[in-house]
Amino acid sequence: MTETESIAYDVVVLGAGPVGENVADRTRAAGLSTAVVESELVGGECSYWACMPSKALLRPVIARADARRTPGLRQAVQGPLDTAAVLAHRDYYTSHWKDDGQIQWLDSIGADVHRGHGRLSGPRTVTVTGPDGGQKVLTARHAVAVSTGTRAVLPDLPGLAEVRPWTSREATSAKAAPGRLIVVGGGVVATEMATVWQALGSQVTLLVRGKGLLNRMEPFAGELVAEALVEAGADVRTGTSVESVTRENGTVVVVTDGGDRIEADEILFATGRAPRTDDIGLDTVGLEPGSWLEVDDSLRVTGSQWLYAVGDVNHRALLTHQGKYQARIAGAAIAARASGVPILESDPWGAHAATADHAAVPQVVFTDPEAAAVGLSLAEAEQTGRRVRAVDYDLASVSGAGLYADGYKGRARMVVDLEREILLGVTFVGPGVGELIHSATVAVAGEVPISRLWHAVPSYPTISEVWLRLLEAYRDN
Repeated sequence: MTETESIAYDVVVLGAGPVGENVADRTRAAGLSTAVVESELVGGECSYWACMPSKALLRPVIARADARRTPGLRQAVQGPLDTAAVLAHRDYYTSHWKDDGQIQWLDSIGADVHRGHGRLSGPRTVTVTGPDGGQKVLTARHAVAVSTGTRAVLPDLPGLAEVRPWTSREATSAKAAPGRLIVVGGGVVATEMATVWQALGSQVTLLVRGKGLLNRMEPFAGELVAEALVEAGADVRTGTSVESVTRENGTVVVVTDGGDRIEADEILFATGRAPRTDDIGLDTVGLEPGSWLEVDDSLRVTGSQWLYAVGDVNHRALLTHQGKYQARIAGAAIAARASGVPILESDPWGAHAATADHAAVPQVVFTDPEAAAVGLSLAEAEQTGRRVRAVDYDLASVSGAGLYADGYKGRARMVVDLEREILLGVTFVGPGVGELIHSATVAVAGEVPISRLWHAVPSYPTISEVWLRLLEAYRDN
């Protein structure tokens, strides 16, 4: 019988996606020995099946759409996209689903990578079962950080497994455009993938159970995105649920709650995410397998002195950039506690508090038009009981927007706390607005007073001049 190897580290990180990598980077920078455990590809969901492939697929789609709205250029880009070239561009950005470069980066910071399935096997202990079946026991002197992310959730429909549905993984890694594609869902994955595959030649039918798209943003965001998808040729049906789905002679057949029968070559379900915590040994430390992990603002699991949950698994903000932010906070907190710091900087916006998770989460949806938001929507702000006001502006009225594209359609909103006269949230919808959102993030996270924002002069003629127009609208009304 082979003897089980046991190795001690200061920190053990379970999951080597962008979040786990950033935890390791921060703990190594603090001089703590760190192990990273990964059962799939180092780089995680974002690098191979989410952020990177989806944005690589979307970039040519958006560039063509912008070109078609530009005088002197639109006639040159009326033909179809080169689907093979777009998919090859996607493959390049996923490193052809190989993680050599990511491994080299972890090596460069001095973190040890252990390939295999990692499970907690007691306090401060992770047992790794390698591809060959061999086991290692990793013990952590200071912290174990769970950064295992999430997986796609499929609905409970009879016979769905036999249909072989797409999830986000298949949608971002497909080798060809299906002739007809049904997309079920109305969130970010659904709208982005509907945008991609409609542009690459698929006839897309989008089935949305709710009243509209992107229901976590201001209502006008989903309305403008839906309008554009319809203009692109997609069939968008809101208030529609899937009653049954089968595959008959290779064809997917959906029957809706309204009795409609829809046929397609493939079907994508983008209907939610669940934490990858069902088989990581949570039961060995008194936690429920498969559950989201509740944490404090230093990302330490409630009731624990050594277990951290960073990124999607804590359900605070299911976004890669927000998970990486949490990783920086968690890494700093782990290092501070390891060095014996008696009191952490845990007040809001302190070095060891992930305050932005509550007050300043930014997001960009890379559809055409783009939708970008940070902080609270008007409805969310009103629910806090504060006295608030929304200020809206038609982005098409900004000189820079007209220069950016003929027939520009867009809208901007800022939500103002009337007592403190600071911004609680900002939303932009329109071509090119993804690059505007960081200015809004700085204003919201920095709680910059409106009186000071008057002195942040936007360059003319840029779309950013919408900031001046929003402030004028606030002052004049």
